[in-house]
Order: sequence, then C-alpha cells, then structure tokens
Amino acid sequence: MYISSLKDIPSINDVLEKLELDLTLNRDYLKLILKEEIEFLRSRISKKKVYKSRESIFDHLILSVKQRSQFSLRQVINGTGIVLHTGLGRAPFRSSFLKKTAQRIDGYSNLEFDIINGCRGDRQTHIRNYINAICESEDSMIVNNNAGAVLLCLNQLADGGEVICSRGQLVEIGGSFRIPDIIEKSGAVLKEVGTTNRTHLSDYEKAINSKTKLILQVHTSNYLISGYTKSVELSKLINLGEKHNIPVMSDWGSGTFTNMEKKTGIKETTIKSILKNGPDLVTFSGDKLIGGPQSGLIVGKKKWVSLLKENTLYRTLRCNKIVISLLEETLRTYKSKSFKKNNLSLMLLSKNREDLKRDGEKILSKINRDQIEKYNIYLTETLVEAGSGSSPQQKLESMALSFQSDEIGVNEIAKNFRMSFIPVIGYISENIFYIDLKALLPRQNIKLAKIINNL
Repeated sequence: MYISSLKDIPSINDVLEKLELDLTLNRDYLKLILKEEIEFLRSRISKKKVYKSRESIFDHLILSVKQRSQFSLRQVINGTGIVLHTGLGRAPFRSSFLKKTAQRIDGYSNLEFDIINGCRGDRQTHIRNYINAICESEDSMIVNNNAGAVLLCLNQLADGGEVICSRGQLVEIGGSFRIPDIIEKSGAVLKEVGTTNRTHLSDYEKAINSKTKLILQVHTSNYLISGYTKSVELSKLINLGEKHNIPVMSDWGSGTFTNMEKKTGIKETTIKSILKNGPDLVTFSGDKLIGGPQSGLIVGKKKWVSLLKENTLYRTLRCNKIVISLLEETLRTYKSKSFKKNNLSLMLLSKNREDLKRDGEKILSKINRDQIEKYNIYLTETLVEAGSGSSPQQKLESMALSFQSDEIGVNEIAKNFRMSFIPVIGYISENIFYIDLKALLPRQNIKLAKIINNL
C-alpha cells in the first residue's frame, strides 16, 4: 500500500493556479483555506495515515477548497424532525417573507424616521401595535433575543437589589444560558427560595426585605419535575408583589400567541392569558413558537417598558431593520384568517402523522427502485419534539424515512447526505439513519427524492 510523504503535498501556488480557472474568490481567502487543509494533511501524513499519491492529494485539495469556498450560511433540509431546531435556525421562513422584506427595505428605510411628522422616530413603532393587539398588553418592545430581554429587564428593575426566584426555576438552557448567571450579570443579587421540587408562597414572603427589588418567575422550558412537587401560581406572586409594592416579572421562554393544543398537541399557555394575571413584565422568544426571526419580546406595563427604552443596555440589544421587518411580516400573519397556513412554524407543527405518511409515500414514489433496495429504505413511525425547549415533555407523532445498507456504513450515509447539493441533516439511532418528515418543507419533497437518487 502506498503511504504518502510530505513531498507529495503540492505548494499553495500550484493549487491556486489550478483553482483560478474555476473560482474568482479573494486570493488571500483561498490561501487561508489551503493552508488549513495542508496543515491537516501534514499532521496526518506524519502519523502515516494518508494513503494517496501526489495526484490524489492535489485533487483532494482542489475539491476541499471548492467545497469550503461555497457560501457558509445556506439552505439545508431539516430531517431531524425538530421544527424549532436551534442549530438549524429555529423557526423556518418562507422565501416569500424574505422577498417581501427585501423589497420593502431595499436601499434606505424609515427605521427611525417618522414620515408623517418629518422627524426622528422610534424603531419600536413598526411592531409595537401588532404585539399590543395580539397580547392585549399596555406596551411592548423587541430586543435581539430573549436572553437579552431578561438581562435588560433585570438590570432595569433590580440592579443593586435582590431578585427572589424559586430554586426549581433556576434553569440552564442551550448554550449554557443560566438564570443565576444572568441575574448576576444584570447587577442584581439572587435570593433563592424553596427547594428544587417544592416552593410555597410563604417562602417568597419570608425572603422579602428592604433590599428586594423584584419577584421573578421562570418558565422551566426544557425540563419537567414530576411527582411530589409544588410551585406558586403567577397570580399569587402578583398579589404578593402588590402587597409589598414589588414588581413581578415572568420569563416565559418559548411563548405562544395562540392555543396550539387542538392542531399540534402542544400545551402552552398563551401570552395573552399570562398578562391577564397582571404581571409587570413578561419576556419570551420571537423565533420559537411565535415563528419569527431571532428576537426577544417584552410585554407588560407601560411605565416599565418606557424605562427599558431609556436603559443604556437597550442600545446594545436593539434589533436591526431586517429583524424588525421580518417580525412585522410574521406578526401580520396573526391578523389573517389563514395565519396557520402563512406561518411556516405553525403549519409544520400542525401536520399530523397521516399528512406526513402521505408526504413520505410521495417521496418514495419518486425514488429509484435500485436506491430503495440498496439503502433498504422504509417509511416508519416516529416521535419528535417541537424543539428549542418548547414543551419538551410532549412528544409529537411523525413519520421518517429509514436508511440501512450492507455496503455503506451508517455514518458514511449520514455524511453523504450532508455533502449533497442541498445538505440533508438527519439523525442516527440504533445503527439506522433517519430523515424525519415533520420539519420537511413542502417544496423540499421532490428535492429530497432527487438527492436520494443521486447518492
């Protein structure tokens, strides 16, 4: 067997001369990619783990650079079954949304300009009324994500004072976002009450002192404590806050504007219902069950929202014109009678197993018989989660295509799908590769069949 040597590695200039026939990217960028690839090859060759001729190494470098020089952020097919997949951008967008947004804000826009009065405006005005109408809130605003929303609210309401929160609600969610850390960074001091599984109203009341500035309720989005448990209802916390003149805030995590149980099986309290209890502020994500772009929404009493806009942190957390335009487009779907059709996240979550079975059968009918036999492709029942901490204890019925081959290992199958002209992201379980159909967009059915035929 031929073992490669360091002499087999071509120079960067030799490879660049070949590449320039096909690519017009910045030469310095291409050099950077090539340098990384060559350094990796050197380390492998020094360990005698490369078995290629000089010509094969040359071709390998050219192929690697061509692959890596494609646009980094691009469309993928989500075959994980998780509709709100954090790694894949959470809530998906219709291309029509993006096109409408591009047309509306082409060139300059009135992001912070009042056209009627001809003076400086407020970027929040573009979405405030929509949010207020949907949630029936006194006021509202948007920042760049829910972690930012929580940080801003805590800093404004409790900087230098104590925040009372149940131990059972001191959660950590994806990306090591921890409530205790956010409270500390806000300038406030955490006052834990109760135990992990049981917290009583009396625990909150005993913790109140002259330093108390806020009572905080946190939705345990990504986990569930069951059995011998007790928590305090938000309405009782609000009554306690009013008694001692202490504001009450609820971080509701995912957030939803509509009752989704009948269509999707997801049981989530709507933001409107939460606000009826009278909390001072409620924070939640715009890119989960709401179906919008990455953002953090804050709703509640006008006096507090107005103060948030004056906080120095707000400027570092505010959203740009693209996010605001996309959120406005999303919010407008909730004013439409056919909003579940227009809102892609809700449409995907609403698809039942029978719908997905029909989709799977259509895809199978487009796949060549030899590919079905080669990969032993079957349509099978699965259970998935909505994703991003939205009702993780609730499993949603779905269907998936399963792949298993005597010729190709399951990891190689997964990699081949990822390297296709549209990357397909599935998952492996018990040595079988699955492409779940729950998060598959309607326009991607034929594309998926084509990818399978070209494996």
